[in-house]
Amino acid sequence: MRWTGHLRSRTCAAALALAAAVGGTSLTAPEPAAAAGGLTGLVNPFIGTQNEGNTFPGAAVPFGMVQLSPDTGHSTGYDYKHDHIRGFSTVHLSGVGCRIGGDLPVLPTTGDVQQTDNARYAARFSHRDETARPGYYRVGLSSYGGITAELTAGSRTGHQRYTFPATGKANVLLNAGQSLHRTVSTTVEVLDSRTVRSAITGRGFCQDTRPYTVHTITRFDRPFTAFGTWNGDQVSQGTRKSTSAGRNGAWVRFDTTRDRTVEATTAISYVDAAGAAGNLRAEDDGFDRTARAARDAWERRLGAVRVQGGGEGLRRTFYSSLYRAFLAPNTGSDADGRYTGWDQRIHRARGFTYYQNWSLWDTYRTQAQLLALLAPGESRDMALSVLRVEADGGWLPKWGYGTVETNIMTGDPVTPFLTNAYQHGLLKGHEEEAYRVLKRNADGVPPKDSPYVGRDGNDRYIKDGYVPCTPSRPKDKPGDSDLHQGGSATLEYALADGVLAKMARSLGHRADAERYAARSRNYRNVFDPETGFFRARGADGAFTGPADPAKSICFHEGTAWQYQWLVPQDLPGMVDLIGGRARANTRLDSFFAYDRLVRDPARTAREVWVHGPYDYYNADKYNPQNEPDLIAPYTYLSTGQPWKTTDVVHAALTLFTDAPTGMTGNDDLGTMSAWMVLSAIGVFPVQPGADVWGLSTPVFDRVDVDLDGSRFTVTAPGTSDRDRYVRSVRLDGEHYGRTYLTSRQITGGGRLDFTVGADPSDWGTGAAAAAPAIG
Repeated sequence: MRWTGHLRSRTCAAALALAAAVGGTSLTAPEPAAAAGGLTGLVNPFIGTQNEGNTFPGAAVPFGMVQLSPDTGHSTGYDYKHDHIRGFSTVHLSGVGCRIGGDLPVLPTTGDVQQTDNARYAARFSHRDETARPGYYRVGLSSYGGITAELTAGSRTGHQRYTFPATGKANVLLNAGQSLHRTVSTTVEVLDSRTVRSAITGRGFCQDTRPYTVHTITRFDRPFTAFGTWNGDQVSQGTRKSTSAGRNGAWVRFDTTRDRTVEATTAISYVDAAGAAGNLRAEDDGFDRTARAARDAWERRLGAVRVQGGGEGLRRTFYSSLYRAFLAPNTGSDADGRYTGWDQRIHRARGFTYYQNWSLWDTYRTQAQLLALLAPGESRDMALSVLRVEADGGWLPKWGYGTVETNIMTGDPVTPFLTNAYQHGLLKGHEEEAYRVLKRNADGVPPKDSPYVGRDGNDRYIKDGYVPCTPSRPKDKPGDSDLHQGGSATLEYALADGVLAKMARSLGHRADAERYAARSRNYRNVFDPETGFFRARGADGAFTGPADPAKSICFHEGTAWQYQWLVPQDLPGMVDLIGGRARANTRLDSFFAYDRLVRDPARTAREVWVHGPYDYYNADKYNPQNEPDLIAPYTYLSTGQPWKTTDVVHAALTLFTDAPTGMTGNDDLGTMSAWMVLSAIGVFPVQPGADVWGLSTPVFDRVDVDLDGSRFTVTAPGTSDRDRYVRSVRLDGEHYGRTYLTSRQITGGGRLDFTVGADPSDWGTGAAAAAPAIG
């Protein structure tokens, strides 16, 4: 059976089982691929909307500021198991694990406006009457006499079209006070007979944050016949403005006895009301024209990668993953270039688009590299935006939402993010600027009056070579602290030091390069020779926590088993530390349950590896759905058994399916989707922040990747479940024995040809075939 057929059979089985559980409702976008046409017809935006994938099915354009999507009551927006929609709101992050966004949920209703809580006026819907494709969403609401809602989006605008029953009381409710985040205060104002404006100030992402404000303006295509506001439970008619720290909103009414359709365009801005109004003027093109433009934008993006071979289930899963990888980061500057910086002051981006929403702990491992290949222009602007965060706010970000730092997650993810941009040539003209701020970040700690935590374990790390784990230490700032996760923070710092050493050496900063290269080997300082695993140290320097690596403490969202391979800057050194290739392979086989895996890969992936979307601890097995393990399958490339990388990668790929349950955990702003795309193509960034890509057998017969002025082609004729092992590789027609490529070998264009077969070969097994250490 071909690998692709195996995936499709699993997808269909999962779909049938789930359909029975929810009453036989459709599990994919009802519009067939042939009707939708093009590559957008292969995208299913419902993938990941069940079992905490936390994706959204609504309308967005690539990297857009607006993601207009339904909210059903789930903390991050939409849950496929729900059957009521509370509103269609303007801001969503794809695949995050914490409550955020959901600003200005809007819902069409009929009759008198009596309820102000969107949980009570929510409209019932069925998946049988729901359709989604990139840039477009449609649903039939069975409540209120039957209303059809359609959504599309521009970069900074969300467009709505509501088809009502014939009635004199067709309403649109604009709920300013019930976002997904914690609401601080809101103001809503009816400006004239067609326009409503709001300002929504909120805070919080996983934990508390500084407040931020989203400004909105909504323009309808015809005048209201009546309007009003509400504050708390009190609904008023004819009132134009309301301000509240609680439930607060506006309602507008239309007569649809003859013309049953009402259109509205909502623009948002993180700057001010004038910015929202300017964004509205720039993108007020009408619903149909906007929908066509959104679809065209997605066709261009998806068309950067063309695949041949594989069944429709695999192609849909692949292009759906590629789609999600283009959803973030998000435009942060208005049409006039203004943006709110992290100093909460207004700035202007000149010559580039300012982006925001930085899930760096996640995206530095996969998505940043994929975008550097497929969207180099936007990736450059994203890197420049991160530099502006530092220039405006005083320090580099860790996990930024909108205009504020959340300090969520640990380590130093911004360093490999920016060094990746440097290695791809995206920082031309800004190399020394980037190096200066990276050096400051790597060698220091933000001041106490700064809202950033940065490398808050740096003092001890630089002095003693490790971050001590002090879980009882009170946090000085909201968010996470590296001192609570000293084991994993030490590994993350060392990784960042390794790629910074490479950048320093390239720029001629030789003394710095040697210093950072030495620090990149600090992972050795948390290696416990008695257990043979990494183990956190306490404030006194002694190893702390249980000796059992499956029950280790002070590793963020993982165990010592799962973090043992997070040494991409020096895998040869790590292998030697364990005791050599043979011992490393024995441990890898145990980690992946390899003997069971080769007998039943898909079942092993679901029953041995995956235990739940947020089950990170007390485990000695691979966790394919969480970031610390994303590189782990490629470790076999450094231990002389590259065929096992293919076995593990192909088993993990079966977890991605064309169904709402088609992701096993959070997508984290495209991180997991990018893992799927790159692993399916057969090239993966095994040294994030550097320029090294590991090789494994592709799952398509041919992939053509359009780069910036060149094309990179990967072929593997006949690849399948049975014929999945690399027999030989040719690069531009020449025999190629290494298990990795450099970024330049990819971006320069060319051809990588795999010959595959049913049995492993000696390809890539020699010591010289593996990627060397960075430092």
